[in-house]
Amino acid sequence: MAREERFSISIDISTPVHRVFEVMADTDRWHEWTPSVTSITRLDDGEFKVGSRAVIRQPKFPPALWKITAIDKRSFTWENRAPGIRVIAHHSAEPIPAGARATLSLCYEGFLAKVLAWMTRGIIERYLVMEATGLKARSENPYFNYRASRQRAEALS
Repeated sequence: MAREERFSISIDISTPVHRVFEVMADTDRWHEWTPSVTSITRLDDGEFKVGSRAVIRQPKFPPALWKITAIDKRSFTWENRAPGIRVIAHHSAEPIPAGARATLSLCYEGFLAKVLAWMTRGIIERYLVMEATGLKARSENPYFNYRASRQRAEALS
């Protein structure tokens, strides 16, 4: 039986689902709205579709190759594999009366799932919060850039 460990966060966003998904699917710009991502480099041209691949660089983690395994107008799933572990990330937006609810989840599967989840739990939970709050800010304000916001705050203090 495969072992599995899950992490998830949901956040309500005051903008339509299509805008939230537009921000989620624009992976080239994630580094602008979340400090949990240093860069994402797409390895293929064209639309974001099943089979699309990207290398994600994040603080405190080695670069990782991710591949889209499912996508529709409101969500996408991509995964990273290594011996003994499969990491699956699912990003979705659903309509609610006030706009959209975004859910970001990460699942570890495989022989090393429990150990890796135990070792990374704190950072994964922090990164999910950063990503959810950044997604909300960028979806509601297309000009939001966390680095510029942080620099302004530091200048005022």
